[in-house]
Formats: sequence, structure tokens, C-alpha cells
Amino acid sequence: MVSEIISIGDEILIGQIVNTNAVFIAKELNKIGIEVEQITSISDNKEKIVKCLDHAKKRVNIIIITGGLGPTNDDLTKHTLCSYFDDVLIKNEKVLSHIEDMFLKYVPTPINDKNREQALLPSKAKILKNKHGTASGMWFEKDDVVFISLPGVPFEMKEIIVNEVIPVLKKKFIRTNILHKTILTYGLGESVIAERIETWENNLPEDIKLAYLPNLGRVRLRLSSKGDDEKKLNDDINNQIEKLYPLIGEIIVGLEDQTSIEEQLLNFFKKNNKTLSLAESCTGGQVASRITDIPGSSIYFKGGIVPYNSKIKNQILNIPMELINKFSVVSEQVAKRMAIEVRKMFNSDISLAITGTAGPSKGESKASIGIVFIAIASEKRVFSEEFNFGNHRERVRERAANKAFELLYNEIINLGIVDT
Repeated sequence: MVSEIISIGDEILIGQIVNTNAVFIAKELNKIGIEVEQITSISDNKEKIVKCLDHAKKRVNIIIITGGLGPTNDDLTKHTLCSYFDDVLIKNEKVLSHIEDMFLKYVPTPINDKNREQALLPSKAKILKNKHGTASGMWFEKDDVVFISLPGVPFEMKEIIVNEVIPVLKKKFIRTNILHKTILTYGLGESVIAERIETWENNLPEDIKLAYLPNLGRVRLRLSSKGDDEKKLNDDINNQIEKLYPLIGEIIVGLEDQTSIEEQLLNFFKKNNKTLSLAESCTGGQVASRITDIPGSSIYFKGGIVPYNSKIKNQILNIPMELINKFSVVSEQVAKRMAIEVRKMFNSDISLAITGTAGPSKGESKASIGIVFIAIASEKRVFSEEFNFGNHRERVRERAANKAFELLYNEIINLGIVDT
């Protein structure tokens, strides 16, 4: 079974938003053995939508469309599909009741006719309930091809995909098994890993494919295979993963979709009743953001601050100006002191601090652009490490955040919070 994802919206084409919908849908389809042959982005234009559908239906069994279902005149998908399937719009009383109920409960402005018109839906379509919004999903079938239209709002689309679309696709189609397992590594570059696992890679079975996915301080290794026997696929890939541990086991964090480094930190701290605090300067809160993306992180993450300027480091974190002036705001001494003071401030078991020069100018720092110090403080020790992450601002910030997670992960192992 093969599919195509069509994302409709000028906002995608001009770079105003990132097409996260296609990423989510592709993952969900792969999980149930449906390959995605193509992802297409097009504008809100009737002729272009029709042309895209005509091309897609010649190649694939399933077409999933997102976007263009809003109440305004620039949202053309529903009307285009109605014309495409030689259909007419009819009022769906259940959908209308749902829309009116949503406005009554959650929307401060009164409902208007444009909102009510979203209950006008094609008569030939199976309606996919949107619990979180007013734009219903639609399911059409023509010439043995399934056409599914979904709202572009991500959380609305996700709910419909998971609860309305995927269960039906699983029942309707006979599918092969597509299995991807992605190994998360931190601390070594792509070329070094490739050199260390070269013999292993050369001896992979023909039906198992390896892909390297490098990303600023971390590398993901994806093993992929497909076939009818799901258990055999799992066993074969797991067998290959086990062979990797003697080669690069010290940098393997876990498997993506099963666990991330952020999730592992939550489990480690929770299991051992330990707490964490942060002081982030050049990363601007990126580490804290990634930690709090994981539900339940409040059980161990006490909080953090972003002391972006020297005066705040002095006034809030009690870093002496004499220390900053003597060694520079980006230095081992200041990083250590930041970690010590934020640990005191939040009364946490462990703290992490980051100070660096991300660029494009040095600002208050004497250090070269790209220099970052990351410090960790605990009851047992305080230490800082220096890194040079290059001269690209976004690259410096992201690599610093990734390295912070790597150091924190390694430190809780060194402290005996987890077993190696």
C-alpha cells in the first residue's frame, strides 16, 4: 500500500509555518505498513488542487489532504472536493450541533453564518468527527483510491488521524509490515561512528537498511526492513542492534519512539528522588523547554533561569562582578559559579549551567564566537567543560543544548544515580 500526503496552504509555501502535519501523518502511516511515496505542498488554488489529485490518484492507493477547511473565503478544499467528486453540500445537523456547542462553551465571540456553514458538507463523503474544532474531516472513495481531507490545525488533525483514520485503514487494507528502529547516540560524530561500525554495517542482511541521521552533536542510526512476518522483522533488527553495543555502546542512549534522552532523565531522577535546576545563558532556555516538553517533568525539574546579561548574573545569581571582569562572562569560573548558585537558589540535587558566545558578535564576552562552557554542580563535585561549536548562531545554541543533555546523562551515571 502506498500513499501521498498533500498539504494545502500558501503559508507553507512562503515559509510562514513548518509542515509538521506531513511528518506526523507519515509516521502514523508507516507504523501500520503504509508507505508514503510523496509529500506535496500546494497553494489554496482550485485548479492546482485538482491537478495534484489527478496526478496522485494514478500513483497511490491513499491520498491524505490537510488544510483549507476553515470558514473564510481563502479556504477552498471542501468546495473543490465537492466539485471534484460531482457532489453537493448538505447541512449535517450533528456537525452543526457540535459547532454551536463549541461556540457556546469555549468561544467568547458569538457564532455567525460563516461558522455555521462549516456544517455544510459533501453528501457523498463519510464525515470524520473533529472533537476539537469546527472543520470536519472527510473520506471519499473513487476508482479504488481513498481520499481523506483533514483540517490543517495540528492538534485537530492528529486526533482525527489517530482515532478516525488509522483504525479504518487498518481494517480496510491488507498491508505489509514496515519496521523502523532508530538508535539515539550522543557524543561522537557521524564519520567516527561509521568507521567504528564499518564491519558490522557491511555484514547487515540485504533486507535491513541503515541510514545515518546526524544532527549537531547527536547521531541517529535508523535500521529499516519490511516483510510479512512482524516477529521476524523485530527479531532480526533487535539482533543487529545487540551487535552494535560492543562497538558503540557507551554513546547509545536508547531507541527513538521508545525513549528519548529527555524521557530517560525523567525516569532516572524520578526513580531516585533527585531534582534538577538550570541556569542557561546563550541557549536561552532551550534545555528547560525540552525538559518540560515531557509530561511529568515537574516531579524532578524545579526550575531554571535565563540570566542573559552580566548584571542579571550578578543581581539574581550572586555572581561577583569581580569574577566576571577578571575571567570574562564566558569562562570556566563563571560557569561553575552559575551552577553552584542556581543549585542553591532552587535547592536542587543537581544543577546545570551554560554560558557562551553564540554570535554574531561577542557582546559582553571576551571569548571567541562559538565558545561555550557547560558546568554541572552536585553534592559530590562541580566541574565545567569548554567547547567550540563554530560561528553559526543557531548551530552553537542547538549543539550546546544537545551537549548539555549528554553531559547531564553521563554525570548521573558517574554519580551512581543509574547503573551503566
